Amino acid sequence: MLVVFVLTGVVYWAFRNVGSWLVVADPLKRARAIVVLSGGAPFRAMGAASLYHQGWAPEIWITEGYDRRASEAYVRLGVPYTQESEYSRRVLEKLGVPADAIRVLPTPIRNTVDEVAVTAAALRREGDVVIIITSPPHTRRVRTIWHLEMGDHPQAIVCYDSYEEYDPKRWWRITVEGDDVIREILGLFNAWLGFPAKPKEQLRWTGSTP
Repeated sequence: MLVVFVLTGVVYWAFRNVGSWLVVADPLKRARAIVVLSGGAPFRAMGAASLYHQGWAPEIWITEGYDRRASEAYVRLGVPYTQESEYSRRVLEKLGVPADAIRVLPTPIRNTVDEVAVTAAALRREGDVVIIITSPPHTRRVRTIWHLEMGDHPQAIVCYDSYEEYDPKRWWRITVEGDDVIREILGLFNAWLGFPAKPKEQLRWTGSTP
C-alpha cells in the first residue's frame, strides 16, 4: 500500500512539473550567429532581435520551413504563398536588424532534426558556437537533439524568447500549453529512441510507406 502511495505521489509530482522541466536556458556567450527556428512567429524573431541588439552575435540566421502539401495547395488555388521565414525577416528588419545581418539558411527543413543538421553545417564552415532561440517548451528537445546528433562541437546555446505566453504550472488546464507539452514529450521519446517516427515525406523517400 505504501509503495502505491509513493508511486502515485511521484507520478502526480512529475505530472505537475513536466511543463517547467521542458524549459531550459543555457548561459549566453558570444556566438557566430543567433538562429531563429521555424514556428513561433513572430515571437522567436522578436527574441532574436533583442539578443542581436545586446551584442551576442553579429548575424541572425533563419531556418527555411518546408510544407510540401501546403505550398502545392496554395499553387492550385492561385494564392501567393509566403514562407514563415520571410515574415521573420520582416520582423527582424522592423526591429532594427540590418538586412545584411540577416540570413535565411537555404536548405528546406521539415522538423527540428533537420534544423539542427542545417544549422550545424552552416556553423562548421564559419564558427563553433551558435545561439538557438525557440519557444519555451521546445528548448529541452532542441538541446537534446543537438547533443544526440552533434555532441559538444560545434556548440549550441539554447534559449527561449520571452514574448510567447507559456504557463508551465498550469499546462494541463490550458489547451495551447497542453498541446505543446504533449508534443514535446512525444518528441523527446522519439529522440531518445533513435527517431523511429519520421516526417511523412522522408518515409516516402525511404520506401517505408506505400
